[in-house]
Amino acid sequence: MLALASLRSCARTQIRSLATAASSSSPPAAAAASEPNTHFRITLRRSAISLSKNVKCTLEALGIHRRLQTVYHRHTPDIAGKILRVKELVSVQNVPASAVRNKLEQRSDRKASRGYVVTGSKLHAEP
Repeated sequence: MLALASLRSCARTQIRSLATAASSSSPPAAAAASEPNTHFRITLRRSAISLSKNVKCTLEALGIHRRLQTVYHRHTPDIAGKILRVKELVSVQNVPASAVRNKLEQRSDRKASRGYVVTGSKLHAEP
């Protein structure tokens, strides 16, 4: 019985030392350079068709009108409460302020490239 207790304490000590080594191996400079997450990135994954009017109004209050639409909101208690009411329909990620994109930026990200680059124009050439 005594040997079993000593084995357990030895195993706990080894686990603690491994956990300490793993946490100390991460560079502290990288943690300081990363920005704090200040916004929710909310994407509607499931349709609100045939759901109650309360759910549809909650989605509208979040600014979501169609499926796969993404909106950004600051971390506030009222937004968190709205997300909890529709948590089965949306996916939520925490993002820093630098990752927040407006509607035009999101559209330009989705836009396909032209396939060519305009390097000059004879119409607008200066003499």
